Amino acid sequence: MSITRSFEISASGLTAERVRMDVISSNLANVNATRTPEGTPYRRRQVVFESADAPQSFASLLQTAGRAGGTGGVRVAAIEPDFSDFKRVYNPGHPDADPATGYVLMPNIEPVIEMVDLMTATRAYEANVNALNSAKQMQQKALEIGRV
Repeated sequence: MSITRSFEISASGLTAERVRMDVISSNLANVNATRTPEGTPYRRRQVVFESADAPQSFASLLQTAGRAGGTGGVRVAAIEPDFSDFKRVYNPGHPDADPATGYVLMPNIEPVIEMVDLMTATRAYEANVNALNSAKQMQQKALEIGRV
């Protein structure tokens, strides 16, 4: 694998994790949003990643891994809504409460889960930064060897 390919792989990971952190931040910002333009509470969104290369079988990936051009990289395939049920909270004084029952539909967001996802995305982002820096250092060392 060429050194520039390793830069591209790390860069794709950085971009994908940044999108994931943006979506998680949006989820956390809307944890109490009971009404959207659609008239429903905010629905949690989640990021779906896929390989940046064409889908292949595992065996073909192993065969091409050592060749020039290699495989690797990731991209955001979709940002999908989470269709789990909304939370029901009893709050008869809320403007969006059902007059008959007093329950309010709240977004299907668990802040603790979102924070764990955010920590995971942050660590994956840091891992890609470290991989990028390591590849850069290897390239610099190779240039120093060439000067001698």
